[in-house]
Amino acid sequence: PPPPSSTSSPPAAVDGVPLRPAVFCTVADLRPQSLGHNLKLKVVKSDLMLEHKRPDGTTFRVAEVVVGDSTGTVILTARNEQIDVCKPGNYVVVRNAKVDMFRNFMRLSVNKWGNIKLDPTPQEFAVDTANDVSAVEYELVRVETEEAVGAPEPTHGGRGGRGGRGGRGGRGAHSH
Repeated sequence: PPPPSSTSSPPAAVDGVPLRPAVFCTVADLRPQSLGHNLKLKVVKSDLMLEHKRPDGTTFRVAEVVVGDSTGTVILTARNEQIDVCKPGNYVVVRNAKVDMFRNFMRLSVNKWGNIKLDPTPQEFAVDTANDVSAVEYELVRVETEEAVGAPEPTHGGRGGRGGRGGRGGRGAHSH
């Protein structure tokens, strides 16, 4: 067998299953209600919107952070320790982000399944501030399917569902 090559290392693995490299997208790729985004962004501006002291003494903070890349900017809703990373001028890596709708406008957010960290290898780029995807208002349009067109409205009568006397037993007052 040939000697092992020192130039290529095997990919990291969890329980014997090799991990796939992360796929990064751009701000211009973001769509309403989409999730699982990995982005490399630059922090443009950060505004603390809420700071609330809880009864247990801890503080809950929420900030609107304008972040962007060479394709546009988006507002990132940062919470607690995420705010400390999102200082203007910092380059950050956002993993497993989702797009939430806030008053019909897009907001990027990261929950407990994702993270925001400083970019260990930042590539400097100019942020395209002309394309603000959070400034575009979206309208929810109901699309009727072919089966629903002309179909009668569903009724919620009968004995099924919640309430009424058609439940699973009860006090034993009614024996059928």
